[in-house]
Amino acid sequence: MSKKKIGYDDAYSLKTPEDSIKLYKKWAQAYDKDFALSSNYLSPAKICSFFNKHARNTDTPILDVGAGTGLVGECLNKTGNKKIIGIDISPEMLEQAKLKGCYSSLVSANVTKKIPLKNNSVGAVVSAGTFTHGHVGPDAFDELLRITKPGGLFVLSINSKVFVKGGFQEKFSRIKNSISVPIFNEFKAHGNNKDENFSKIKIFASIFRKK
Repeated sequence: MSKKKIGYDDAYSLKTPEDSIKLYKKWAQAYDKDFALSSNYLSPAKICSFFNKHARNTDTPILDVGAGTGLVGECLNKTGNKKIIGIDISPEMLEQAKLKGCYSSLVSANVTKKIPLKNNSVGAVVSAGTFTHGHVGPDAFDELLRITKPGGLFVLSINSKVFVKGGFQEKFSRIKNSISVPIFNEFKAHGNNKDENFSKIKIFASIFRKK
């Protein structure tokens, strides 16, 4: 009997990081095909596009938060080899990312805890699909700011449904003295596909720099 493909409920009904670990352990090998491709997942390419638009030569190395199977890293390297560190809570997903050969290093860690990287060691932070339901909340910003160099670029996707309810709007207000004025660009997480639920998912690309 064939395995059921990842659907809307699987991807967007997670409640806790533990739920994420269980899902991605199960679906790591099939994620790109059964979810990203079949749902016309646009977020990685959108985040790459915003990064390329705003990046400077000094924005390196790049930390890909919630790197998963490496969709963002793969996209970033299309415009030239970059030094990218991938971090994700799922070792199984990182194994798939490793196969793409687009990361200089991979770190299996929970970004809601202390991140095993030194202060001011990262030049930029990118993320697609991580700041959403049952994944990572705004409190992770504190650690990400700690490990990022002054002036470092952030390009993060935040699910619009958790932006206010999940505390991201309040967090931006609290850290306003530590970052530049954020730029927010709304886009659809998914292109046209058979499941109309995916078409309703809206994302805020949140772009700012650490002061």
